[in-house]
Formats: sequence, C-alpha cells, structure tokens
Amino acid sequence: MTLGRLYLVPNTLDFGMDGQTVDLREVLPDAVIAQAARLTHWAAENAKTTRAFLKRVDGVHPLALPLQQQQILELPRPPKGRTPAPSASDDAAWQALLAPALQGTDVGLMSEAGMPAVADPGARLVAAAHAAGVPVIPLVGPSSLLLAVAASGMNGQSFAFVGYLPTDGAARQARLKELEAHSAREQQTQLMIETPYRNSALLQALIQQLKPGTVLSVSCGLSLADAWTHSAPVSQWKKSPKSVPDKVPAVFAFLAGR
Repeated sequence: MTLGRLYLVPNTLDFGMDGQTVDLREVLPDAVIAQAARLTHWAAENAKTTRAFLKRVDGVHPLALPLQQQQILELPRPPKGRTPAPSASDDAAWQALLAPALQGTDVGLMSEAGMPAVADPGARLVAAAHAAGVPVIPLVGPSSLLLAVAASGMNGQSFAFVGYLPTDGAARQARLKELEAHSAREQQTQLMIETPYRNSALLQALIQQLKPGTVLSVSCGLSLADAWTHSAPVSQWKKSPKSVPDKVPAVFAFLAGR
C-alpha cells in the first residue's frame, strides 16, 4: 500500500488577535491554501484554532469535506508543570495520529500559529513520520522566528532559539548572563519568546540585565497591519524606552558585542 504524506501546513500569526485577523492570501501562497483545502485528516496543536483556520481556507478554496466531517485530532500534551519520560502508551498516542497516513491518506499537521514543528510540539510527530517511512512535506508560510531574525538586522548566519526564559528573577538573570556570554563569544543571535502578558516584564529584564552595548531587538505583532520591529543597543533602549503590548505576541532577540 502506498503511504500517505504528512503535510506541515503553516498557520497565520494572528492567533488570539481579535479584530486584527489578516487576509489568508496575504500570508500564504494560493497553492498552500489549496492543499490545505484538499486535506481531510489533521493532527493539531489546538483543534479549535485548526477549525478556525479551515473556515478561512473554505472562503478561498472549498474544503474537500465539510468542516464537521474533518478528522481533527489534538497532539498529546504532558501534564502541566512537568515533562514525563516517554512511555510506550505515549508513543502509541503519537503513532495513532499517523494511522491515516499509514493507510494511504494524507495528514496535515498544524500549530496554533506559524510553522508547525518549529518551537512547537509537532516536531515529535514529524520524527515519528520519518521513523515510519511517511513522507514529510513542509509547505511555505510565516515563521515568527525567521521574520524576527530578518527584521532585526542581527546575525542571520548564526542564531539560536532558546524558548522561554525562567520566570524566577535570579534564575532568569543567570540564564541571560550565560546567553549573553555565548552570544559574544560566537557572535550568535539569541531568540526568545514569552507569553504576551509577560512581554513588558521580559523587556524590562533584558534592558536591565544585558550590557549597554548589546543590541536588543523586539518584533511585535508580525504580519499584522500594525507590526513593528525595533533594534538598538541596550543603552539606547534605556534612554528612549519603548513599550510592548501585553496582548500581542512578540519575539525578542539580542546580539552581544565581542
């Protein structure tokens, strides 16, 4: 039997932005929207946002099946507060998401926002697909991390996404010191994100704890109509403070001097 394929379908970056949704055709090629319309089986980080995306797709290309008949299964999630060691039952849950592909039906993988499997739990499903011999097809679409690197003016030849910083003040300061030293040594751009309601707290921590000559960049609301990116040395951020909305996703980046 011919195996189905796992399509990595990019989502828009306007998740949770009431009144600020973008036109799907402005951020996704028509061929990607058409391919999403053809799929009927989905592995989703969030079923609700996947259904919302498919409603928008249906406005451009009719869905192969009505939304109510689409199979949308959510990715397994570990209990909050801990990351348990992989188990046989856990592996079985991930394998179950590939069952349609193993039977010859294409499956779409979708994140809540942006590229699936990049800063996203879907990477584990992609790994399972490779192990099972299921072809993996990434489709073109927005990635907030790459957009932020491109807009920052920092080193795009060497950069690292370090995820979320510790919320504890002392632990966060120690982590920033470590990352800044690495950035200076390797001339590597460091990228991080935070839950939107902590945007301001993270920005203040970066301004207070990074060295004056380190260049700090913030990209806010990428792909939205009022998106902006501001890059400047920390010393300038201190002289001319710039606020970051606490309801809009942002990507933070810095590059230390030698």
